[in-house]
Amino acid sequence: MKVLITGGAGYIGSVLTPTLLKRGYEVTVVDNFMFHQNSLADCCQYETFNVVRGDCRDESLMKDLVKDADVIIPLAALVGAPLCNRDKIATETTNRDAIQMLCRLASKEQRFLVPITNSGYGVGEKGKFCTEESPLRPISTYGVTKVEAEKAILERENSISFRLATVFGMSPRMRIDLLVNDFVYRAVTDRTVVVFEGHFKRNYIHIRDVVNVFLHGLDNFEAMKGKPYNVGLEDANLSKLELCAEIQKQIPNFVYMEAPIGEDPDKRDYIVSNARILSTGFEPQWPLSRGIKELIKGYTMIRNTIYSNV
Repeated sequence: MKVLITGGAGYIGSVLTPTLLKRGYEVTVVDNFMFHQNSLADCCQYETFNVVRGDCRDESLMKDLVKDADVIIPLAALVGAPLCNRDKIATETTNRDAIQMLCRLASKEQRFLVPITNSGYGVGEKGKFCTEESPLRPISTYGVTKVEAEKAILERENSISFRLATVFGMSPRMRIDLLVNDFVYRAVTDRTVVVFEGHFKRNYIHIRDVVNVFLHGLDNFEAMKGKPYNVGLEDANLSKLELCAEIQKQIPNFVYMEAPIGEDPDKRDYIVSNARILSTGFEPQWPLSRGIKELIKGYTMIRNTIYSNV
């Protein structure tokens, strides 16, 4: 089976691509390598690996690549509020328009597995879990564009949408700016963090469980297609302060405090039910504690701010 991945050298793609190759898939990656990464260097050993340096918004390029794919996984996106706010036009054309174009270019028989985001829930109702039936009220440019992309995906029958929780964990194309990754990095390097609006809650998922859910979707596509699925840890609907407490269990001299004034520009605050994906037989393998332990080891090696999107 031939898989086309846009943004395949990014944070998630750098873990997903080698995993698919090891499982025997033929994988073509399109990436503009905007972060100058060499995260797929080890994949070059595979005869079944193809890589194209290009832009996922280039219709002539994508038209030629799409025609040979059995499965399309559009990972390419500008991710995170700071990066999206820096270039709104690039965010809209990459996160939304490029996926709408792929839907137009692909045949009905070609399968799509698409990462969206559960940040589309925006600010949830206090104490009420967001399900796939909950209203989508994105409050950031990133959230808006991903919700619009999901609409295009679900309008075609042969697609699965994964509404990912906030991802954490080590990757060859590392991102330190993601919340869990950021707080563990500060705990390891600074031993302290000041938290703004520490009561804001969010759901979390390890990057390898993100890869596992894509594999699960490939294996169970016919039964799962046509629906969105929240993908997160059921026991990790945590506030920022609760997250810090989990980190402190493994780094006892980590000190955290909530700022009495000031606010976080990221206003997302919601808890999520992942019951639908669990009902399909998917089981996450990476609890938060295991991911924190992994990050501590990783940050013994990494001490550089190039590992973020801004």
